Amino acid sequence: MKLSQRVQRLTPSKTIEITTMANELKNQGHDVIVLGAGEPDFNTPKHILDAAAKAMTQGLTKYTPAGGVVELKDAIRAKFQRDQGLEYNRDEIVVTVGAKHALYNLFQVILDPGDEVIIPSPYWVSYIEQVKLAGGTPVIIEGTEKTGFKVTSDQLKDAVTEKTVAFLINSPSNPTGAMYSRQELQNLGDICLEHDLTIISDEIYELLIYTDEKHVSIASLSPELKAQTVVINGVSKTYSMTGWRIGYAAGDARIIGAMSRLSSHSTSNPTSVAQYAALEALTGTQEPVDRMLSAFRKRRDYVANRLLRIPGIHCDVPQGAFYIFANVAEAAQTAGYDDADAWAKALLEQEKVALVPGSAFGSSAHVRLSYATSMDQLQKAMDRIEQFVTQS
Repeated sequence: MKLSQRVQRLTPSKTIEITTMANELKNQGHDVIVLGAGEPDFNTPKHILDAAAKAMTQGLTKYTPAGGVVELKDAIRAKFQRDQGLEYNRDEIVVTVGAKHALYNLFQVILDPGDEVIIPSPYWVSYIEQVKLAGGTPVIIEGTEKTGFKVTSDQLKDAVTEKTVAFLINSPSNPTGAMYSRQELQNLGDICLEHDLTIISDEIYELLIYTDEKHVSIASLSPELKAQTVVINGVSKTYSMTGWRIGYAAGDARIIGAMSRLSSHSTSNPTSVAQYAALEALTGTQEPVDRMLSAFRKRRDYVANRLLRIPGIHCDVPQGAFYIFANVAEAAQTAGYDDADAWAKALLEQEKVALVPGSAFGSSAHVRLSYATSMDQLQKAMDRIEQFVTQS
């Protein structure tokens, strides 16, 4: 039985490779600390669970419109108006099976074979593969430590060709936690307007920010940029609802309508009960979000301070999300490892700490640590990493 060429072109996941190794060690009885999770360790807040239970008892368990129920669409519209000052009509909002599904559908409806999408690195692992699955070509421009892992308008301008269709931006970023300022976004947006590029703005971590600087959506900077931008978001990270699988996109009604039609032939609709849970997440109390954010801030500060005291490891203190993208090139070289991937594999084998190798995100010098786990686990992990480095 044959496999399609598009599936065979997919790159094996480094995240899955490390996770598989970690699970094998756990099954052998080892105490493995996993810092690879891209999800909060908190349970979904109780008022959201209660809303889901109420929806079930009320019989809201049937098919819904492919693009989401009206009540949730209106809550998303209100959220955009409240948080970014953005006004969207219902036909400019689509609810999807997670933000990843929104991205997948978007690439499917805007790309033809050979079309190019400019993606800054470090990047989230699925961006590249989703562009490839849609027949597009990912074009990578590098955000370096010197620029805070952010790309410049000059880099973007130099990367544009006659085949460029879209530019993707993720702020705050997975894996670096870096966040673009208003002026940086304006500069990038100007290039996109000049070349008529669709802007894909992944804002899934918008409320997980630990500095006084506020998140800015590039779509909010001008009517022209709003018209060119598709905003991707969801409830997974902010409300600890990763398993509920509710995301959404906002943008031009023609694109949003196409995304909804595509869903009607693939997933049908997002899970009905999960949509009503997401409705409560957006409209109910935000106090659990504040508590989670406070815990993440303490964990971020602790992990960053510990890492910066370990010889051969360097990192920025991230502005948002719940990851630290640490440069371990010097530590790896000192210990005789070829790159960060080999270093991370040895760390897992010897000290039973699982990190995600940076090559998954476009860098062979870094590893990604998630601090979305308990302080007790983080303290143990930092002790083990320090021991691994100092004894190598």
